[in-house]
Amino acid sequence: MTVTLIAFDLDGTLLDNSKHIPPDNLRALYAAHEAGIPLVPATGRILKGMPAELMETGLFRYFIFSNGAVVYDLQEDRVIHRAEIDPALAVEVCQYFDSLPVLYDCYRDGFGYMTESMFGRLDAYFGREPEIRKLVERLRKPVPELKADILRVGRPLEKMQAYFRPQDEALRQQQFGEIAARFPALAASSSTSNNIELNSALAGKGNALRMLCSLLGVDPAGSVAFGDGLNDRGMLLAAGRGCAMGNAAEEIKKCADVTVETNCDAGVGKEIFRLLG
Repeated sequence: MTVTLIAFDLDGTLLDNSKHIPPDNLRALYAAHEAGIPLVPATGRILKGMPAELMETGLFRYFIFSNGAVVYDLQEDRVIHRAEIDPALAVEVCQYFDSLPVLYDCYRDGFGYMTESMFGRLDAYFGREPEIRKLVERLRKPVPELKADILRVGRPLEKMQAYFRPQDEALRQQQFGEIAARFPALAASSSTSNNIELNSALAGKGNALRMLCSLLGVDPAGSVAFGDGLNDRGMLLAAGRGCAMGNAAEEIKKCADVTVETNCDAGVGKEIFRLLG
């Protein structure tokens, strides 16, 4: 195939389990860039959460953030697409989360926010995800009470997240269906072993990928996407070639065109080199 664009998730995909870029992945990104192929990080993260070693390469202009709620043009320093959650609906979600044994937060205008009292309870929720815990601590601004802050500011939210304790995994799985029934205007997905991520149903990495292909005037049939989690499913289906990582969830492998090596074995880079010939 003639590759027109390459989009890739970060955690569990481009990054290894230590949150670093395997050398083969980095070499492949440079090779694709030299071939004139646009490279698009597509992540649940926000700009401030991007790994420094990735940003230092200078290889990227466009980014898909917050699971497709935001598409950002770094060169022009502007958001070119938004699909966000209404503040009133966000407060309803928070009220529902208050009935569950979870921590929760939100992204708004490129920043993360969490109720201050929840910061003291992080250890109980991130025993299996120490690197994610570090990101949460670094990227969330504590506010006295999140619901009140959402209403006070009155701005739409990019994404909401709920975090579950390891012993509540059965509850987490049950909540995907429960949230879909209670909040049909939202889409639930996940990118880590302990969270549920909520976006506007109009967001999604797949919708963002299609929009970006149209903006750039490239054939979406030539696009390639890599991912491992539930929040990558739409992107793998939208791409001309959807690549599931070897470490991906089984339902992600089933919807992909191909399964590549794991994130720790530079699956992204090896597949890019195969496609470049």
